[in-house]
Amino acid sequence: MNNLPLVSILIPFKNTAQFLQECIQSILDQKYTNWEVLAVNDHSSDGSQTIMANFALKDKRIQVFQNRGNGIIHALRTAYAKSSGAFITRMDSDDIMLPYKLQVMSNSLLEFGPGNVAVGQVKYFSHRGISNGYARYEQWLNRLTKTGANYTEIYKECPVPSPCWMTYREDLEASGAFKPDHYPEDYDLTFRFYEQGLKCISCNQILHLWRDYDTRTSRTSEHYAQNYFLDVKLHYFLKLDFDPSRSLIVWGAGKKGKTIAKGLLEREVNFYWICDNPKKIGKHIYGKEMMDFKALGDFGDPQSIITVANERAQEFIHNYLEEMGQKPILDYFFFC
Repeated sequence: MNNLPLVSILIPFKNTAQFLQECIQSILDQKYTNWEVLAVNDHSSDGSQTIMANFALKDKRIQVFQNRGNGIIHALRTAYAKSSGAFITRMDSDDIMLPYKLQVMSNSLLEFGPGNVAVGQVKYFSHRGISNGYARYEQWLNRLTKTGANYTEIYKECPVPSPCWMTYREDLEASGAFKPDHYPEDYDLTFRFYEQGLKCISCNQILHLWRDYDTRTSRTSEHYAQNYFLDVKLHYFLKLDFDPSRSLIVWGAGKKGKTIAKGLLEREVNFYWICDNPKKIGKHIYGKEMMDFKALGDFGDPQSIITVANERAQEFIHNYLEEMGQKPILDYFFFC
């Protein structure tokens, strides 16, 4: 076992006492045993600290620290600074690892080497059942992960689950680790993996059980509101994939389309706005005229941001652009 890399598991925790026992036990039950837990208490007001401290007393691989800052990013920085593993991964304190998770992910990294991110399929669970939205997100994530195609739809949603990735330490460091103050932090980090050119290793196994409940952070924190996601998408699109020599098109004038349009105007990036709603065509929004989508062909070789959420409409747009000879993540980008 000494020949196997040490895996550092970073766990921010806050008021998850009712779930910690199950979470940590799932780590203790891992088939891969050369790991360390760096657990950081983010100002819990329940019994979480006591539970974690008791685990640390029983197993020297578990270390517990206090977050001197506030929030997940500061807690992750603290945990990462205390870690010493060659491999780094995250874990949510309310979730469950399947027993072979660390083994599968570490084996993937050993097989493919640096320059890669090990990912795994996930399954949501809840005492009340899973909503249709979460079920679709799970299906979407697992479809991408099955072939390692996670980046191909990176502008839709976060395609790498925050508690189900593993990297070489040097690759995480090269990607900026947890230095940026950008929320949602998992989505921002995924974009930095993408920017760094790290490849996602395909996985056809469910490795992680993702708990859903009313008070989970992604449901209650303002940092995970839709406007934060759109801001991250637009920031990295302009930084990584936007070609200023080509006309930029925004397709759709719903809430997301308007948010993207505002963001572009604030950044003084010129764009054209199209839609297929006859009630909006010809009108001006934020000083921009809404144009019929059929005008797209008049722009030569444009890049398009698609903000239309309806799946049937997305399929139509995809086929329409493919017929024009355009390619995803080069010529057009679905932002929802």
